[in-house]
Amino acid sequence: MKDKIDIGFETIHLGHGSGGELTRNLLDAIIFKTFSNPFLDQKHDGSIVDFKGKIAVSTDSFVITPIFFKGGNIGSLAVHGTVNDVAMCGAIPKYLSLAFIIEEGLKVIDFISIVNSIKKAADESGVLIITGDTKVVERGKGDKIFINTTGFGEMHPKANISVSNIYEEDIIIVNGFIAQHGMAIMSEREGLEFESNIDSDSTNLNFLVKDLLDEFGKDIKMFRDPTRGGLGTVLHEIANDISKGVYIKEEAIPIEKQVAAACEMLGLDPLYVANEGVFLTVVSKNVASDVLQLMQKHSKGKNAAIIGSITNNHPNKVVMESLIGGKRIVSPLVGEQLPRIC
Repeated sequence: MKDKIDIGFETIHLGHGSGGELTRNLLDAIIFKTFSNPFLDQKHDGSIVDFKGKIAVSTDSFVITPIFFKGGNIGSLAVHGTVNDVAMCGAIPKYLSLAFIIEEGLKVIDFISIVNSIKKAADESGVLIITGDTKVVERGKGDKIFINTTGFGEMHPKANISVSNIYEEDIIIVNGFIAQHGMAIMSEREGLEFESNIDSDSTNLNFLVKDLLDEFGKDIKMFRDPTRGGLGTVLHEIANDISKGVYIKEEAIPIEKQVAAACEMLGLDPLYVANEGVFLTVVSKNVASDVLQLMQKHSKGKNAAIIGSITNNHPNKVVMESLIGGKRIVSPLVGEQLPRIC
């Protein structure tokens, strides 16, 4: 479906949220046409699907500004964010619900571009949009468009993801460069220009997660994606949840030079900058090198690195060995470092 089509109107107004003929025109011309599948084509308020055993469910709302950014837009981000949240549970994402809150005055061409990005991201992630909702609010009562997605997935038969499975000497691995999403958004907002463009890392991680579970099963103790609050916040949450210490090495954390430079210029700590294509996993020490090798062979893990381990020392604290050999406590993030980032 092309971004530019003639559907009889150029902007979305309140009538498109009335539930009447204008709403039907909007849905038929854009939503149902784009996401057509046997579930959605019933045009019912919900869908009935089959699952075998346990399922994982995750819901998220996306209010990012700007809605278009280098490396994606609010639509692709909404799919990737929820697909990844389901995958972090150790599940295989299958279905998404999709709800729009649109501000009156949004250009139809922008809406179509967002919808097409959702379709592309969903196809690449192997998920179907099976139900949804569209509301339109008055001009000035929103910020162009907000999106809510809920994801449903079947639990992987080998998954046993739980903080209770984490022990001393377990190894912490990150799949790729950190802080790219947050810095892409900041550079877009502030009109900053760096030597090379910083793109958001927004992507689906579910196939890499499935490969890891297929191969290593119960030796995968945890998955977590460090979105808002970044890597530092997630590590601190883990330390608190297991009442053990986390020890990491600054030199081992993968980060692109341009992203590190941008963080330094803006006075931001990359440990607390948001990510959308990054996850960390805690694994048994005996399989860590094999896990790393598998990840580095995958397109979504080619920059993976072992960044630290679990220790009984300094319980409930994250300690980082700096580049010069000193050690510092990584404190929890207080407040919002970068608002409206996802």
